[in-house]
Amino acid sequence: MSSSGFTLATAPLLPWAEIALLGAACALVLGFGILRRARGLPWRAVALAILLAALINPSIIEEQRSPQRDIAIIVVDESPSQRVGDRQHATEAALAALKDRLSRERDLDLRVIRAGKPQPGAGSDGTRLFTALDRAMSDVPRQRLAGVVMITDGQVHDTPGGEVSTAAEAIGAPLHAVLSGRPDEGDRRLVINQAPSFGLVGKELKLTIRVEDLPERSPKKPEGSSQARVTWRKDGGAPHQVAVPVDRNVPLPVAIDHGGPNVVEIEVEPGPQELTLDNNRAVVVVNGVRDRLRVLLVSGEPHAGERVWRNILKSDPSVDLVHFTILRPPEKQDGTPIRELSLIAFPIRELFNVKLDEFDLIIFDRYSRRGVIPQAYLENVARYVRNGGAFLEAVGPSFGTPLSLARTPLGAILPTEPTGDVFEEGFKARVTDLGRRHPVTEGLPGEGSVGGEPSWGRWFRQVEARVHHGVTIMSGDRGGPLLVLDRVGKGRVAQLLSDQMWFWARGFEGGGPQAELLRRLAYWLMKEPDLEENDLRAVVEGDRLVVTRQSLEPDDRPVDVTAPDGSSRSLTLSPESGGRSTGSLPISEMGLYRVTDGSRTALAAAGPLNPVEFADIRSTAEKLVPIVAATGGGVFWAGAGTIPDIRRVSPGRQASGRNWMGFRANGDYTVTGFSETPLLPGVAALLLIVGGLLAAWRREGS
Repeated sequence: MSSSGFTLATAPLLPWAEIALLGAACALVLGFGILRRARGLPWRAVALAILLAALINPSIIEEQRSPQRDIAIIVVDESPSQRVGDRQHATEAALAALKDRLSRERDLDLRVIRAGKPQPGAGSDGTRLFTALDRAMSDVPRQRLAGVVMITDGQVHDTPGGEVSTAAEAIGAPLHAVLSGRPDEGDRRLVINQAPSFGLVGKELKLTIRVEDLPERSPKKPEGSSQARVTWRKDGGAPHQVAVPVDRNVPLPVAIDHGGPNVVEIEVEPGPQELTLDNNRAVVVVNGVRDRLRVLLVSGEPHAGERVWRNILKSDPSVDLVHFTILRPPEKQDGTPIRELSLIAFPIRELFNVKLDEFDLIIFDRYSRRGVIPQAYLENVARYVRNGGAFLEAVGPSFGTPLSLARTPLGAILPTEPTGDVFEEGFKARVTDLGRRHPVTEGLPGEGSVGGEPSWGRWFRQVEARVHHGVTIMSGDRGGPLLVLDRVGKGRVAQLLSDQMWFWARGFEGGGPQAELLRRLAYWLMKEPDLEENDLRAVVEGDRLVVTRQSLEPDDRPVDVTAPDGSSRSLTLSPESGGRSTGSLPISEMGLYRVTDGSRTALAAAGPLNPVEFADIRSTAEKLVPIVAATGGGVFWAGAGTIPDIRRVSPGRQASGRNWMGFRANGDYTVTGFSETPLLPGVAALLLIVGGLLAAWRREGS
């Protein structure tokens, strides 16, 4: 419906300065007439006034106006905290009631914006309703905005900072908050006060946790007077329970026993009041790093391959290498006076008794039973491996003789037993079928295709042995075992049945990947997670959960995926190269996903592990009250079943009251056309001026 409006306009025939001068001259003339007491002075005043008015040239402009509909915006909070209790139901009920009442306003359009729903891979910024409101108002003229309503639990994390009045002017309309919860809510939560991102492998890390019962205790109740049972587990392992006082910081020691992510899950039992159990759980990821890798290398005698081991280990800046070469065994008697020898004594007791557990890896290179290291100390090495240590033996020809380490206490942990034969003819090392599935040898440069010839150079010595436990990942001359890996107790053992790897380092017949092989072998021995041969891994990539299973044997079992809300589904993995099987599925929730195949468990986090959203899940008006008051809006509790009435108010009037919220009636319009009517047309003005002067002349002449 269109309407009309009238305005008065002027179009001066002379500049305003000249009109002002002319007006001043007219005033002087009239003043002179007053002094002379001229009888026709009123008519002269009328004539001069008409003259000045004609020079100003006034007119009436009639505008054809088209009224513009006002706009109201409702922002609906869909954050995870809105799923607590009856909040979602209260939110939808409030939204339906507001939509019904606002739809009855003939000159009002309504926009509903849903915001706060978490997305996998998003950050930890919490609920950002004002960001969504800014986007929604970007194309709305402020003179048409009637009001804004936020239906939320009050846990909004992007409320305007700084001067509230500035933010209120930016909104430019009343902002009302309709809270979906109740004002008297209580809840228990678990707070991680301190959680380092990194920890040294082999060391104990202390987390600081706090169990809080909200609202805070009364002053009469002393801090820590009640206790709560906390359960924690690492990497999906066995649970541990501890009783902690409520409302007090408590240290929680956690052992970092491997490199890479160490996932610690912590959960507290339900409290006397609970809104949700989601904030009774927390997840901490600590990346295990090795300060320095201490490696003990013992070469039984000088030989061409001795320096290969040393160079490869020294090239890694994270390795502290302790290397001893036995140059003069006890049985050597050549008559050389002791004072003329420049050798140092082998610190056997210090290395193999006092400081043995300080080493991450022990390597015996062509070492044989020659009486240098007593049997009791070799038993210490075997015990060191069973307790979680790493041992690598690169054998020489003596392994096939009575001097073999297989005839010492180390024989109990070695995966092979020598037959007594030593082959000394050219052969090429080959990756076995199991080796093509093992991360240590999978995809080695130059390994060739299955059944094909490797491109690397030959070796010329191999000690024949029988494998009695462990896995053979490389074979050599006549198909015999060349590189064998095994797990003993908590530790790991590797045995290389040749001392000829130095041919690769020298580039003989093109050389080979000795550096990459030994690097992988050393880190597998030291339990690097990425080199586990039987493992289950999960990672979130965008909006998909990707699951990878590494196995030595083909495994087509599906895995079970448990979502953060507790729902479970099955996922079938597809075989790929290198012993890997992968699969993926779309995800829509943030939180911790648990993947298991019955024997192994993997964890993956989508979004922040401990969302800001659940830091305090109680409904509150505290965060919104300042901006709501600055805009003239009101706060209402829909969780109690009360939906405020709607009133239209004029701009500048009060916009909220007891159980009612106001929306401005702006009355904005657009001009579709206009017409102009002069108030003093030229001819009429001339006649009036002449008439006035004649009347003045007649009056003065009578």
